[in-house]
Amino acid sequence: MALKTPSTFLSPLFLPKHYTLSIFNPVSLNIYRKPTPLSCKSTHSHSPSQLPLSDTKLLSSEPEGTGAASPTRGDRFLERQQADEAAKLLIKEIKKTKKKTKKVLKVNTATACCYGCGAPLQTSEVDAPGFVDMDTYELKKKHHQLRTILCGRCRLLSHGHMITAVGGNGGYSGGKQFVSADELREKLFHLRYEKALIVKLVDIVDFNGSFLSRVRDLAGANPIILVVTKVDLLPKGTDFNCVGDWVVEAITKKKLNVLSVHLTSSKSLVGIAGVASEIQKEKKGRDVYILGSANVGKSAFISALLKMMAQRDPAAAAAQKYKPIQSAVPGTTLGPIQIDPFLGGGKLYDTPGVHLHHRQAAVVHSEDLPILAPQSRLRGQSFPGCQVSSKNGMVGKFNSDGLNGFSIFWGGLVRIDVLKVLPETCLTFYGPKKLPIHAVPTHEADEFYKKELGVLLTPPTGKDRAGEWRGLETVQQLQINFEDAERPASDVAISGLGWITVEPRRESLGISESNFSETTKQLDIVVHVPKPVEIFVRPSIPVGKAGAEWYQYRELTEKEEEIRPKWYF
Repeated sequence: MALKTPSTFLSPLFLPKHYTLSIFNPVSLNIYRKPTPLSCKSTHSHSPSQLPLSDTKLLSSEPEGTGAASPTRGDRFLERQQADEAAKLLIKEIKKTKKKTKKVLKVNTATACCYGCGAPLQTSEVDAPGFVDMDTYELKKKHHQLRTILCGRCRLLSHGHMITAVGGNGGYSGGKQFVSADELREKLFHLRYEKALIVKLVDIVDFNGSFLSRVRDLAGANPIILVVTKVDLLPKGTDFNCVGDWVVEAITKKKLNVLSVHLTSSKSLVGIAGVASEIQKEKKGRDVYILGSANVGKSAFISALLKMMAQRDPAAAAAQKYKPIQSAVPGTTLGPIQIDPFLGGGKLYDTPGVHLHHRQAAVVHSEDLPILAPQSRLRGQSFPGCQVSSKNGMVGKFNSDGLNGFSIFWGGLVRIDVLKVLPETCLTFYGPKKLPIHAVPTHEADEFYKKELGVLLTPPTGKDRAGEWRGLETVQQLQINFEDAERPASDVAISGLGWITVEPRRESLGISESNFSETTKQLDIVVHVPKPVEIFVRPSIPVGKAGAEWYQYRELTEKEEEIRPKWYF
């Protein structure tokens, strides 16, 4: 006997006209494995002649044919199997159609950006970030290679040109301003709503100025790994055990909860392997965002991180080809830069630096910015221990009263008036070597500053820029107390520049113990800086060989030991 086709069992035409199905949903089709009697009742009578032949057969409770012509159990089993397979095929086809429809509706609206700075690519404004000539753009677009384009500004930056692009509160003067610091900050607000791992960078030379104390406003509740950069610039002989403990104490006082602290150098790759390992451990399928203030070294850190990861991860090795551009200009990165360095999934993002209005970089001319960036290991310059400048020339060394009655200029950016200190009190300056330091009697300081600004006292460089300089408008008087004159009393940190260590120097005072106990344990100085640069007074950072000798570790309770973040080097 001829078997019925699968369409025979699936077609709604087998029911009477009054019982046709309005909606046919194959998903709700039930296939019964065991034979089930089927009976249909209707209030309307139909004669067999009014129904199609197939309908007559379906409504009949009698088996097809009689005797030898009746279908066997095997025939019925085959019919059910064929109907089952036909239903499966139909459902599969419908699912494929739905998937194809979804793919068509999914449109990629991502904007192509320069891989060096993250600025959107454009072909209209030559001087603006993201510019690329039309021929190059069309060619790369044709071959789907827009992600491999480096804009004209990045090419100039890579050859040492100083081209600023950020203006507004926290921006930089002396160049064209295409985007404001507030606009760049807004690009980071989405982080608080995402599940991400934050790697926060801090510059050890400008620890307080680059710290981002309100980082939780950007990062939300996401976990943070703290990376301290540029430790290779610390003075020779520095004990990093002391520095690591000092950093952990500092962030504990700032009440910032972090997973771990890492002391690193992107130049020598010191500590980078530990950060890479920590990222892989804590990533847990999340994207990783590198966050920090402008010019803290994010792009250099990413380059070092990719170099270290490339030794084991081929994805990181491939990502090295198109890594963010590095430059001494704050605000090099103007948009998030996506990097794919993880073989197991997840992305790494270089983000625009957070531009802080209270740093020295925000007040100097763009061409003077390289002067503020130390290029080699710091060497402290101490006073007394040098000669004193005067309006009439050099007048020899400090008198027996030490620094009292003198003013010390740190370039044209900082002035310190010493009001009352011990005779052997020493001020040691740690910062860029290109910044000259001069000391003059306080009563000659104003005249000396006006005469030598732009000449001996730079930046600002040149008399033209000195004429536009607003001067040292912020004046802050500091009273620094100390208990042990053998240890530094404190550091006076200048945001965006460096720090001055204040040392009472009891061992060289030449006075008896009893006389020292009667001496006032307070140092009075006045600090002048440009507005709105900030001044921080903090516990002294232990640098150099002497730092390991005077630094004292704080005794911790069991609870503090548990919650205190670990540091690595």
